[in-house]
Amino acid sequence: MKLTIITPDKPVFNGAATSVTVPGSAGSFEVLENHAPIVSTLDDGKIIIRNGKTEEVIAIIGGVVEVIDNNVTVLAEGIA
Repeated sequence: MKLTIITPDKPVFNGAATSVTVPGSAGSFEVLENHAPIVSTLDDGKIIIRNGKTEEVIAIIGGVVEVIDNNVTVLAEGIA
């Protein structure tokens, strides 16, 4: 699936991912391929991006995530 992470200042990540864990306001949750469409607010925390055996962590300051048709878009307020 495709992941895009954007802040008001700049794009932070744009690429493929096999799974993404985000800090949802009601608790962290993981998005996998073919996830049901969802829009959720995000708290301060870590986004964990997995692509095969590699893992990247990006700390964000709040925001919103939208998942639709294997496209995950995170609009973060900032990077911690």
